[in-house]
Amino acid sequence: MAYWLLKTEPGTYAWSDLVADGTTPWTGVANPQAQANLRAMKAGDRAIVYHSGEKRAVGIAEVVRTAYPDPTAGGELVCVDVKAVEPLPAPVPLEALKLEPAFEGSVLLRQGRLSVVPLAPAEWRDLAALADVIARTGGLRRKARF
Repeated sequence: MAYWLLKTEPGTYAWSDLVADGTTPWTGVANPQAQANLRAMKAGDRAIVYHSGEKRAVGIAEVVRTAYPDPTAGGELVCVDVKAVEPLPAPVPLEALKLEPAFEGSVLLRQGRLSVVPLAPAEWRDLAALADVIARTGGLRRKARF
């Protein structure tokens, strides 16, 4: 299984839209590198859904159909179908990922505008762990007690 991060603008198509739809074609991706990443996806791969405008990871999706012609675009563009799996226990902000050693040199941080990003297994694990920590503690920093 491979891991991915799919960026979306929440005003255009949010995590809540994917949850409501259940499954959707991930269309509208034009960047050649992002297109290559879509073509590399396999059924069963997992993806983090990331709200670009909010700069935070919010949910987990699964690839359920591999690359096929994007019905919203002409030419050689492809899309994949993804289904909502579950929300993250808490959203994970980009600023938190920048502090994680596993993300040092990550495509996510080096190519911030890329809309379909491969994640290494260590990046996936760290992101999931951060979501758990944020959910349990209410944040990443200890609040002042006095």
